[in-house]
Amino acid sequence: MSDIETITVSDEGFACVNQVGDFEFTVDATDEEGPNPNAALVATYASCFLPAFRVGGQQHGHDDLGKIQIDASADLDEDDDLASIHFAIHVAADLDDETFDEIVERAKDICHVHAALRDGLAAEVDVYGDAF
Repeated sequence: MSDIETITVSDEGFACVNQVGDFEFTVDATDEEGPNPNAALVATYASCFLPAFRVGGQQHGHDDLGKIQIDASADLDEDDDLASIHFAIHVAADLDDETFDEIVERAKDICHVHAALRDGLAAEVDVYGDAF
């Protein structure tokens, strides 16, 4: 058994309903019924990086960073693939740039999505016909 198992279903069109444990959400390539996959990936990345940033702060002796907000943006290439991602992190705590840089580096080490976004990581694919 795998560590993570999800079910993604599309009865028609380009919207997919995803089941992850007890949670369900829609991702839609057309942005009609939910965010598109690239937007969902950027949001997931930010959702992983933010708590990693908070833990990085704690590990550097800053237990109360207060409110943290990540404004994430991404650029697409000519094939609509992600070309770049940028995080603008807004933190209630007033720390110096060097401390924030240390926290960011630690967050990069902690964030699992950051680790997954590397060359060579792609799904292995098996297809089973006449399944329904």
